[in-house]
Amino acid sequence: MSDAALMNGVLFAYLVSATLFILALRWMSSPETARRAVASAVTAMAIAVVATLARPEIVNYQWIAIAAVLGTALGIPLARVPLTAVPERTGLSQSFGGMAAALVGTAKYYLWLEEGGLTPFRTGVISLEIILGCLTATGGLMAAGKLADWIPSRSITYPLQNVVNLSLLGVAVLLGIYLVINPTASWVVPIIAVLALAFGVALLMPIGGADMPTVISFLNAYAGISAVLMGIVLENLLLITAGALDGASGFILSVVMCKAMNRPMSNVLFGAFGAAPAGGAAAAEARTVQSATPADAALLMSQADKVVIVPGYGMAVAQAQHRARELYDQLTKRGVDVYFAVHPVAGRMPGHMNVLLAESDIPYDKLIEMDDINPDMPQVDVVLVIGANDVVNPAARTDSSSPIYGMPIIDADKAKTVLCIKRSMNPGFSGIENELYFAPNTLMLFGDAKAVLSDVVKQLTGEAAAA
Repeated sequence: MSDAALMNGVLFAYLVSATLFILALRWMSSPETARRAVASAVTAMAIAVVATLARPEIVNYQWIAIAAVLGTALGIPLARVPLTAVPERTGLSQSFGGMAAALVGTAKYYLWLEEGGLTPFRTGVISLEIILGCLTATGGLMAAGKLADWIPSRSITYPLQNVVNLSLLGVAVLLGIYLVINPTASWVVPIIAVLALAFGVALLMPIGGADMPTVISFLNAYAGISAVLMGIVLENLLLITAGALDGASGFILSVVMCKAMNRPMSNVLFGAFGAAPAGGAAAAEARTVQSATPADAALLMSQADKVVIVPGYGMAVAQAQHRARELYDQLTKRGVDVYFAVHPVAGRMPGHMNVLLAESDIPYDKLIEMDDINPDMPQVDVVLVIGANDVVNPAARTDSSSPIYGMPIIDADKAKTVLCIKRSMNPGFSGIENELYFAPNTLMLFGDAKAVLSDVVKQLTGEAAAA
């Protein structure tokens, strides 16, 4: 087969792969088609890899094989992490992608420098690729560290921090412009890389845990744009297409997440949200709450007509999603209508709660979005909050001094009775106490979510056996 015919076959395979990537994004928009989306994306990537390896300019597979073995050895354990660790694993994956783009850009620069193939356009693309790739690499590591509590998840600030951050980025961009004007100034490239790496760390330091879901989607957009630039450098049309899809979807998701928190993007990236105010925990301890037992909770829910369950990150940490499914089964057997209200920023990454609930086979039609469930809350008999905090805090509606003021929340407090499962009265990601816990219609069930739900289910099954 001639090289021209082989290249035509590669381009056709790229077209098929790009189509499957687009369909995967389309199918990912609904829980009913999400599994199909994953299969489509995996197939698309497999076609892309095989087609790329078949390109006529690739004549030596030795280093490719070594890299594939090393990547597989690292990827297998990363793929086997529990669902609770998926957010930090996602941060690591974004870090790897950003670093790959930065390394490819650096390698192509020195290759073209040796061959005399540098042009202002090429050096401009490479400069942007290195900047975005490096800041994504260290930003992803910082995000993973905060999510896994390897480093403090709280906001870390110091005077003139934003000035320092923007100066790091500004100098890197100016050096990139200088490289466009003087393409052979190779001494500039490592300095740009170091500045961008430092900016990635500095950018994530002031961002607290409450903003991690949005930060993850921002990093996804950065990684996608760096992939586009890498595709331009490598002259790979599929990489440009896939990177554009990744970058655009990440940006759109970031907009949606910011809207869900009623905050501008600049505030997420530079607002130092998530710093716990001094004395917050002590203030919470000074107020009294009403407690209940699993038997009380079982009785209240079994006698209800409609129950809404609000999952939060506490459910993920306790891996209590399967106990939530058992509770759903027991209540529906008694004729109770049970729904799950999912907030867009619940958990530590976009869609985290949906994935957990899907893993436990909760029916898709029982997963209700915040905007759809809120009008019905006054008619709900019992709301069960499992490890959620800021996303059900009424202070977002009533306290203009609160850092979460204006953030849309699930109106759990408007239900007739609220049950809250929580380990302690410690504040959530935003560092403030939850006014819901002190409401007259709220009962607290303290303990590990998995253990508490197990006890509630035992009470319900005991009632059924007695009957």
